[in-house]
Amino acid sequence: MLVEAGHFALALALGLSLIQFIVPLWGARANDPVLMAVAPTSALAVLACIGFSFVALTFAYLNSDFSVLNVVQNSHSAKPLIYKISGVWGNHEGSMLLWVLILALFGGVVALARNTVPLRLQANTLAVQASITIAFLLFILTTSNPFTRVIPAPLEGQDLNPLLQDPGLAIHPPLLYIGYVGFSISFAFACAALIDGRIDAVWARIVRPWTLGAWAFLTLGIAMGSYWAYYELGWGGWWFWDPVENASLMPWLAGTALMHSTVVMEKRDALKVWTILLAILTFSLSLLGTFLVRSGVLTSVHSFAVDPERGTFILGILILFIGGSLALFAWRAPMLKQGGLFAPVSREGALVLNNLFLASACATVFIGTLYPLALEVLTGDKISVGAPFFNFTFLPLIIPLLLLLPLGQTLAWKRGNFLGTAQRLYTVFAIALLATLAMLAFQHGGPVAAPLGVGLGVYLVLGSLNEIVTRSWSEGTPLSVAWRKARGLPRSAWGTAIAHAGVGLTVIGIAATAWGVEAIGSLKPGGRLAAGDYEVRLERVTPRVEANYREDVALLTVIGSGRELGTIETMKRLYVTRGMPTTEAGIMTIGLGQVYASVGEIQADGSIGMRLYYKPLVLLIWIGSLVMAAGGALSLTDRRLRIGAPARAKIVPPTAVPAE
Repeated sequence: MLVEAGHFALALALGLSLIQFIVPLWGARANDPVLMAVAPTSALAVLACIGFSFVALTFAYLNSDFSVLNVVQNSHSAKPLIYKISGVWGNHEGSMLLWVLILALFGGVVALARNTVPLRLQANTLAVQASITIAFLLFILTTSNPFTRVIPAPLEGQDLNPLLQDPGLAIHPPLLYIGYVGFSISFAFACAALIDGRIDAVWARIVRPWTLGAWAFLTLGIAMGSYWAYYELGWGGWWFWDPVENASLMPWLAGTALMHSTVVMEKRDALKVWTILLAILTFSLSLLGTFLVRSGVLTSVHSFAVDPERGTFILGILILFIGGSLALFAWRAPMLKQGGLFAPVSREGALVLNNLFLASACATVFIGTLYPLALEVLTGDKISVGAPFFNFTFLPLIIPLLLLLPLGQTLAWKRGNFLGTAQRLYTVFAIALLATLAMLAFQHGGPVAAPLGVGLGVYLVLGSLNEIVTRSWSEGTPLSVAWRKARGLPRSAWGTAIAHAGVGLTVIGIAATAWGVEAIGSLKPGGRLAAGDYEVRLERVTPRVEANYREDVALLTVIGSGRELGTIETMKRLYVTRGMPTTEAGIMTIGLGQVYASVGEIQADGSIGMRLYYKPLVLLIWIGSLVMAAGGALSLTDRRLRIGAPARAKIVPPTAVPAE
């Protein structure tokens, strides 16, 4: 019965979403506060229904209810508990239910924000949000029902895809979806403002926290997915320019531009048209990612194998919301008044240039990802666009952007002094140059660009910290006073500096991959394989049987500087139910670098194939991403981002004075 109740709750959520869509729009048009107040109530009711539906599906997985087709196709009674839970969204139907749950969750949070969003804007925003919910609930109920029964029920399930039986599945998709779907709020606010015809600095301040939160979660989601692929697939790489990876990178780039654009709009009431367009495009790119993963047009380790009917439905959603929002933008944008002016050399000017670089970089990824698909549809020819194309087109746009970051962060608002700003960064330039020269002197091999990349990363880290130092300390100021001033700076200033420093750490980690060393060989027990300054010795290969797989475990001793540093295990697994093999890498962290071993097949002579890497400073790639997200989270706590909605003052009658 719980399964049927979950299915019914989805249908009820669809009906409530229709109310949330129609009534508040009508109320906003009629300026009726009673009708507009229906929006938050219905949004919370939709959240409750979808939440109940998700809980019902989760219980079906926990209880191994094989009368539910979705559970049969993606679970097994012997599967560990954590994978029964994460398996709920480790498939197309369940992941779409999680997607729409997060969509409803964001709508519920907006509904509770009664004192931070004006009623009219809240009503229009929740109505737009409801239209997205309606589309995806229709998609789930008609083509992707997670509650479909199978009769008779089999005794056992088909198990989850072995690549997804990893703790990363419990973390990566929810984080990624919160980022993807979080941008729907920025999209809904933009459409609501266009419907109402009013966009100002107050709107920008309201939208900015939602955009910042979605960006922080998307940053975490992409970083977690990168690390998951790094250790799970056994290739030792952190980014492959896979089309679905690109599908998450594109809204991140556009969202980064949107985040910076809202700052300019809040400060100078400028860039209104551009900010609205970015809000529309960012969520449109999120929808594009949803289409690529679920349409069947891509063959990827990330994509779901689905039938064309689902792809056609999502394509219809894509056309409806992207086309509809752009049509609304074309109708309303010319009516928007331009805001304040600023000099080209100013912080606002730097942020505009930042936006141009980010938008251009996003366009190159878009073209490189979709051009092969369009060419195949039009001509039938198949081509592959890989790392060389993206490195040639993407990097020349990103490097100037990174060079601009500390300069733009230091420039004054409205009108800046470029030479004066550059002088404040002399020490930063000098230290970054020294770091570059040190890398050239002490590192042998690898491209010349690698030391330059490290120098660029050092420049970004120190340039970010320099902004805090220059705002709180000057020559002759006691350190105690400087520290007090630094603590008094807005949290958004600290958050910006930390996020930019995180970018620098990631850049250093990426540059250092050029000095990575790889070795391939076949080993018998006692045999050794070296990569750089480290080597491994194969101790033994032992078979092992677990609940739902069996594996051959290679035990390796890691040796460095002539001494044993410890042991690692790398496994070749076979998941019995699906008959699918996987490779589990063995990793030892040494400082910020890692020794990474990946086992191959056992040969006829008893030897075993082995791939060994040493990756210096590789952890900085993901540490930098965590620091970026932490900077975004810190900025969210700034009290200046919490604004109260203007309310009509109550007229208090004068106190009656009794007659003498």
